[in-house]
Amino acid sequence: MPRKRFEPSDFYVFERWIGDYINNWAKCDTFCNHTMGSFVEQHPEYVKNLKEWTKSENRWLRRASLVTFILPARKGLFFKEVLEISDMLMGDEDDLVRKGQGWVLKEASKRHQYEVFRYIMDNKNAMSRTALRYAIEKMPLDMRKTTMEKKDI
Repeated sequence: MPRKRFEPSDFYVFERWIGDYINNWAKCDTFCNHTMGSFVEQHPEYVKNLKEWTKSENRWLRRASLVTFILPARKGLFFKEVLEISDMLMGDEDDLVRKGQGWVLKEASKRHQYEVFRYIMDNKNAMSRTALRYAIEKMPLDMRKTTMEKKDI
């Protein structure tokens, strides 16, 4: 059965739902993985709006800006955007946002393993240890060992 066709105006309803009703990681991830992920695949012009969410004080909007890309990233889609949003949230102090960052990088690495590895190596001094550990979880052992070497001082 095909996924529902979303209309562009649905974005603003979804954004309000995240802001008003999402209050834990499970709700955020379920809604964003399926509904928001399908929405951005159908309407990629709204990725710019997700980038705006990275500036929100609402932790769920910041996490949503990342985890919306989980299923598309598994397909190899939106790789550039995943890295851009990851950059925007690199210094985020919220552990659930950090975990979202690591998770989306892990999913992106399924199609772009070397590029994600390179991204992590280039950013490991700025990336939280939590995000780093999530991101490398499924990489080959040699890559995991290299990324976990002591951070440069």
